[in-house]
Amino acid sequence: MIPIPSFPRHAVGLLAAALLLSASIPAGAVDTTALDPIPIQEGGRKKPYLVFANEALLALTGKTSLTVEGKKMTASQLVTSIWMEPAGWDAVPLILVNNLEVKKQAGFDETQKFFSHNELASSPGFLAALQRAEAARKAARDGRLTGIDKQVADIGLRLGEYEGLRNGSLFRIVPNPDGETAPWMTLDPADPLFQNLKTAFTSGDSAAFTTAAEALRTALAAQAPQFQPPAWRISLENAYQHFHPFRLAWIVYLAAGIVLAVTSLRGRAAGYTIGWVLAGLGFALQVSGLVARILIAGRPPVTNMYESIIWVAFGTVLFALIFEAIFRSRYFLLGAIPVAVVSLILADSQPTALDSSIQPLVPVLQSNFWLSTHVTTITLSYAAFALALGVGHIALGKVILGKKPSPALYNYIYRTLQVGVLLLAVGTILGGVWANYSWGRFWDWDPKETWALAALLAYLFLLHGRLAGRWGGFGLAVGAILAFQTIIMAWYGVNFVLGVGLHSYGFGSGGFGYALGFVILEVAFTAVAFVRHRSLTRHSGPPNQSPTSAPELVS
Repeated sequence: MIPIPSFPRHAVGLLAAALLLSASIPAGAVDTTALDPIPIQEGGRKKPYLVFANEALLALTGKTSLTVEGKKMTASQLVTSIWMEPAGWDAVPLILVNNLEVKKQAGFDETQKFFSHNELASSPGFLAALQRAEAARKAARDGRLTGIDKQVADIGLRLGEYEGLRNGSLFRIVPNPDGETAPWMTLDPADPLFQNLKTAFTSGDSAAFTTAAEALRTALAAQAPQFQPPAWRISLENAYQHFHPFRLAWIVYLAAGIVLAVTSLRGRAAGYTIGWVLAGLGFALQVSGLVARILIAGRPPVTNMYESIIWVAFGTVLFALIFEAIFRSRYFLLGAIPVAVVSLILADSQPTALDSSIQPLVPVLQSNFWLSTHVTTITLSYAAFALALGVGHIALGKVILGKKPSPALYNYIYRTLQVGVLLLAVGTILGGVWANYSWGRFWDWDPKETWALAALLAYLFLLHGRLAGRWGGFGLAVGAILAFQTIIMAWYGVNFVLGVGLHSYGFGSGGFGYALGFVILEVAFTAVAFVRHRSLTRHSGPPNQSPTSAPELVS
């Protein structure tokens, strides 16, 4: 066996013992949890069977559990059932089809969400759409699909995923002695280990299934142990899968935000202390999740949209805690918590648009040095700008309510913007150096590069306008909100709307309506604040808005 590092093994043992939750087994269902820690090779990575099952069901249905014939089944139970008893599953509606136009082309019921393999495979309309999508892929210069063709192709991938589960070809649990990257093999159906497992499952005997699974696990562990993942990593990934640290983090953050908001008028000192404690606990939960992903993947967690969202939420709270330690203002936590809560809820609730699975790196990203410098710096700049966005909302909210924000509040926006501009500038320069290292040129006006520059120029324009006296604190608050829309475009729009450029490893689809709605609401919010500000200024004269005034202590 590969030697297990002493620190991770000790830490993971404690984490697994403290945090691992038992799966709930519905009445009459076979307990399949004994399979959970068996390593399986899939998607270029070796992962626990539990993770494989969750990702497989998520790919098929967009869920990690499903109710079949009135019985709620976990991903592990359902995937194992397809493996052990494939007969009959072709008629079960498992495959997600949520695009209305695809349903129309296939002649399906437009109110139905899930369809069976039989329904899809026997639909002339869907098969024709699948052929058109494949022809469009071949005709595309980069092989990338958009629009309805991509939606159809995604359903085709789900269909292929189901067929791989049904015929057993995806269950690669037998290690290959030929090398670290050699493809693992499936279990021979005639193998007594498989037969014992199948007999116990089909008879509904959980005790016998657990015994057979343990025997299988022991036998597999003895095969080519030098090419198997370390036991501590499998244990950690199982614990991470059960614990849901980011879900717990946003719940605790939300509690902190409620406490801080409720005690803004009464009990400020006690409420501030409780809010600090809860925010710190939420931050610790989020850090535990990030550390787990780093140890599992062996890289920083910033390689796709899901990871960048949880990283930005982390950075926003991190900067808020640092600034709170300096200024003791409460405004930083009040500005950061909504950003972190919304970000983590989106990451937790949009599995089809935001893939939370841990995937191997594409070649251009296989440099932990550049990944740890350029990408983390850029996303931390997004976090600083998101904090400025949150505090800007507080300032403009006061204006809309007819109150005069203090100069200190505008000063807080200014400080966070300074941090964001510094990080974005450094990150953009590092990106140019990495581009020269990877592609042989520093700059090529790739859409991602162009919008990163546009965002940097927008914030530089905002800060220089303040220095030139073109606007004061109120203008800075408005700019913190409007300039963040360039971040939305650089961060989300290039990857999920434009879908072009050399940064192809970050592309995805979905969520456009949410993003567009967010931009419209932000513009409307600043417009209302602007009108209200003009009204207040006419009645009371220009307020003192210098963002360089001394901060006030309001804790």
